[in-house]
Parts: sequence; structure tokens; C-alpha cells
Amino acid sequence: MRVCVLDGAEIKNRRQLHDALASSLEFPQWYGRNLDALYDCLTDVREEAEIRIVHRDALRENLEGYASVLERVLQEAAEENPRLMIDSK
Repeated sequence: MRVCVLDGAEIKNRRQLHDALASSLEFPQWYGRNLDALYDCLTDVREEAEIRIVHRDALRENLEGYASVLERVLQEAAEENPRLMIDSK
């Protein structure tokens, strides 16, 4: 199982967010580093994967409104792909 930890205390901007996701989940080179591309890649995950969000309040503070949309995209992708699990604390 691949595990991606999104630590809101360390992720300060969108670039860092997408870098963490792309490297941890081994997204393809063509990954567009936006929420549409994220959804596409997450729904295409073929092996079990988990995304853990820690320091959620810090992530929301750092990414502002983008964090809320991110959380919605993660949940929708997990509903679409049974191999994807989201754990947020």
C-alpha cells in the first residue's frame, strides 16, 4: 500500500502539496499539478493507497480556500475508487 502524508504544518503552498502527492503516489510525468489532474490520477490508482492529512487546520490556513476544494476532491475520488482511502485528523 502506498501512503501519502500531507502535513499541513509543512505544506505551505500548492506547489508543495502537489509535489508531495506526485512523489508519494508515483503519479506519471504528465500530472498537471491541479485538482482536475489530481482527481484523474486518484481515480486511476490501481493499487491500494492512503492519503493521510495531519495538521488539517494548518493546511487550511496555508492553502486557504484551496484546501476545502482539495478535501472535496479527495473524498469524491475515494468514493469513485475503492482502492483509495482518505484519513484526515
